[in-house]
Parts: sequence; structure tokens; C-alpha cells
Amino acid sequence: MKEVDKSLQDSQTAAGATFTLAFLLMAILFTVCLIASNLFETKIFAAGQLTLTGGLLVFPISYILNDVLVEVYGYHKAKLVIWTAFAMNLFVVLAAQIVRVLPSPEFWTEGEHFNFIFGFAPRITLASMLAFVCGSTMNALVMSKMKIASNGRRFWLRAVVSSLAGESLDSLIFFPIAFGAAVGMQEMFKMMIIQVVLKTLYEVVILPVTQFVVKRVKAYENIDTYDRGISYNPFSFRNIGR
Repeated sequence: MKEVDKSLQDSQTAAGATFTLAFLLMAILFTVCLIASNLFETKIFAAGQLTLTGGLLVFPISYILNDVLVEVYGYHKAKLVIWTAFAMNLFVVLAAQIVRVLPSPEFWTEGEHFNFIFGFAPRITLASMLAFVCGSTMNALVMSKMKIASNGRRFWLRAVVSSLAGESLDSLIFFPIAFGAAVGMQEMFKMMIIQVVLKTLYEVVILPVTQFVVKRVKAYENIDTYDRGISYNPFSFRNIGR
């Protein structure tokens, strides 16, 4: 298997970035999970004594995909997917606001429900987009740096620690903005802790599948990227597609 040193790879001049089918499919699924989770976050449900949001069902998948992307393709390509998902999510929200203000015929009586979901979405999305960029970038950064420090060993540990760091930062940003005015501080703090714990447990339970996917994608791509000597600036797009 070919080990790719990003410090050398990024110094090479390329006519353009190339993306394989595996990379594109994961990028698409990553984006869909983000958009779906933003809409599902408008649903708060009870699971016994726990209060949870609907986004819990799909959002952790994006962190699993983030781990795979960083592990196989490196930090820069993972960052490309993160910002692409961010842009597509923003597009959906802006388009929804235009649809909301379109006049409805008299026989259609579901406008109030539609407006509730997509009227609530902008605040959820603002919180989610800020939390998503920060949390996903933190996840990718921790994953990348731990891979170098461990020389590629103990993927399971990197996957869990990076997700815990990313999910924690995500929740610290998301919940105060999204639900700060709707729920009490104690309830919000409890929701934050529960979400982080459950999302991390989600990662642990699905870890065998994640490890299998990483192994297969590495074999398919015949690469194993190490981000040595790169810039971790999340706002630098110079080598984002390489």
C-alpha cells in the first residue's frame, strides 16, 4: 500500500485535483447527513427519561465518515468535504426561505406546519453550521495529528478520541445558540452531555464497521495518507483539493 506524505504531495504541481468514486460517494453521504440532521434537529423527542433531538439518528454518521476521509485521504481533502457540505447546507436553507414566502392556494392548509419546520431551521442551521465547521474540523485535526504521533497505529483510539473532541465542541456551540431561549440551563446542559455520550457510544458500537470500511477503501485507493508538514488552518484553501 502506498503511503502518501502530504508535505511532498502538496509540493507537486498538478493540473487539477482528481477524485475517485469512493471519495465522491462518501462526500455525498456526508453532505446528506448534515442537511438531514439540521432538519431533524427541529424534533425533540423523549426516550424514557432522556430528552434528545432527532439529529442524533444521522449526525454521528458524518463523524464516522470524517474519520474515514482523514485516515485515507488526509486533512485537506476532509476539509474540502466539510466546506462543501457547509455550502450545500446553506443553499438548502436559503432556498427554503424563498419557498416559505411563496403564496399558497386557499385549499392548502399545511402552510403553518411547513413554516414551523423551515422557519425554525434558520436558527438551528446557524447554530449547526458554526458547530459543524468547528466540531468537524476539530475531529479531523485530532485524527490527523494522532495518526502522525502514533505512526498510523491504534485507529480505534484515534477514532474515539477525535469524535469525542469534535462532538464536545459541536455541542458546546450548538445547544446554547439553538435552544438557549427555549429550554432551561440545567436541561440544556443535560442534553449536551447526553448527546456527546450517546454520539460517542454510537461511534464505539459502529467502530468495527468503520475499521472495515477504512481497510477496504485504503486497499481500493492504494493510499494511506500522513499529513506531515501541512497547514491545519481551516480557512486556507490553497491545497484543499489535493
